[in-house]
Amino acid sequence: MALALGSGGARGYAHIGVIEALTARGYDIVGITGSSMGAMIGGLHAAGHLDEFADWARSLTQRTILRLLDPSISAAGVLRAEKILETVRDILGPVTIEQLPIPYTAVATDLLAGKSVWFQRGPLDEAIRASIAIPGVIAPHEVDGRLLADGGILDPLPMAPLAAVNADLTIAVSVSGSEAIDKRSPEPAATVEWLNRMVRSTSALLDTTAARSLLDRPTARAVLSRFGADTWSEDSDQEIPESGGELLEVPEVPKLGSFEVVYRAFDIAQSALTRHTLSAYPPDLLIEVPRSTSRSLDFHRAEEVIAVGRALADQALDRLDTDPDPPPAIEG
Repeated sequence: MALALGSGGARGYAHIGVIEALTARGYDIVGITGSSMGAMIGGLHAAGHLDEFADWARSLTQRTILRLLDPSISAAGVLRAEKILETVRDILGPVTIEQLPIPYTAVATDLLAGKSVWFQRGPLDEAIRASIAIPGVIAPHEVDGRLLADGGILDPLPMAPLAAVNADLTIAVSVSGSEAIDKRSPEPAATVEWLNRMVRSTSALLDTTAARSLLDRPTARAVLSRFGADTWSEDSDQEIPESGGELLEVPEVPKLGSFEVVYRAFDIAQSALTRHTLSAYPPDLLIEVPRSTSRSLDFHRAEEVIAVGRALADQALDRLDTDPDPPPAIEG
C-alpha cells in the first residue's frame, strides 16, 4: 500500500498512530509522501526510526518544549527550529532519500517561484527541514538558491507523487479535518495559562528573578506578542484559575491573537486545497483527523494525538476488511 501524510503541525503526531495500526495488521508500505509534519513522520518511518522518534515525542512536556524553542525576532519566522531538527538529525543519522528502503517524497514550497518542490533525492534531513517551515512560525530554508517553506502552502495532502508508486491500495491521512472552532478554549488563554504555570514552576529551571528577566527580554516579548499573549509583569501577577477555581466568563466569540488568526486562515486554506487534491487524486481510503484533536503547536500532547490516529486508522481498516466498497472517508 501507498501512504500520503498531510500537514497540520502537532496533529501530525496522528500519522504515527496510523502507521502503527497499519504495521500491526501486516500492511506493507511500499511508498510514502508527506507535507510538513507528514514529511517528517513519513521520512522517519521510511528510515526505520519512527519508534525512536515516537518515544522521544511522548517524553516532551511544555517545559521541555520551552527549552527547545529557538526564538527569533526576524520577520521570517518566530522559531528557527534548529534545536528540534538537531534531535531529528541525531535519530536519522546521515541518510539520503536514495538510500531509503521505501520510495519517499517530501513536499515543500518554493516561495520565490510559487511552486511545489518534490524532494526525491538528497539528504533526508534537508528535505524534512524545508517541508516543515510553517509560514510565520519557522523560518524558511534555503536549498540550492531556492527559499523553501512548508509543503502545506500549496500541497497539504500530496497525492500526486504516489501516482508512480505500484501499490494495490492508497491511503491518505488528512490531519485538518473539518471541525467547528472550540470557543471554550481560544489559543491566547491557553498560551497565557502555559506561561503562568511556567513562571510558577521555574524552580526546576530558573530562580524567580531569572524567570522574570527571561520573560521580560525584547525577544521574549516579541515572541509572546506573536502568539497573542501578554508578557508577565511583576506588578500584575494575574493568572488563569486552576481547576476547581472560579471559571472566567467566556465571550460568545473567542478573542484570537494575531498568530492564531493567521493559523486559522492557513488551516482553512489547507482544507480547501486538500478537497481539490482529493477530487483530482482520490485515494482508496481517506482518514480525516479533526482539527479539534489538538492545536497546531501542542507538541507536548504526542501520547493522546498518536492514540487518536491509531483509533481512527483501526476504525477505517475494520471497515475496509468487512465492506468491499467502503465509504471514501473515515472521519473522527
